[in-house]
Amino acid sequence: MTAAQRTGIGYDSHRFEPGGPMLLAGVSIASSVHLVGHSDADAVAHAITDAVLGAAAAGDIGAMFPDTDQVNKGRDSMEMLAQAVSRLNELGAKVINVDVTVIAEQPKIGPHREPMRARVAAALGVAIDCVSVKGKTNEGMGWIGRGEGLACIAVATVSSAATDG
Repeated sequence: MTAAQRTGIGYDSHRFEPGGPMLLAGVSIASSVHLVGHSDADAVAHAITDAVLGAAAAGDIGAMFPDTDQVNKGRDSMEMLAQAVSRLNELGAKVINVDVTVIAEQPKIGPHREPMRARVAAALGVAIDCVSVKGKTNEGMGWIGRGEGLACIAVATVSSAATDG
């Protein structure tokens, strides 16, 4: 047996509604808006969950936590991420690193970067230096630029046991 590295990509977006705070990567951020979704709408956690599951060819967040199941209504997305990592581990794989970009006009990610990295690292079971969180604006263009919501893109690299042959 040899170890293999695999990469997965995740994406998520949610619209804003009035009233804060906003939850991103398990961190509560003071804001005049919040994200709307079936669970707690943590778009960072959702994108990373899809990236982790994708790297293991283990489905996606919607299959693992369907929005048609009332158990998932208001569910903690960081707990969902931790469960996805448990599934990955059951498949003989582990997270090596994750890189996530939040695309939004607001909130600014920089002031919240370190607590976000810490929360994600804890959910993934990795050191904080294995997690990157960045923020980018959409330069005022499109639905993100108009402040209607935000999007996240994540990439996860995992290692898994692979058989020769």
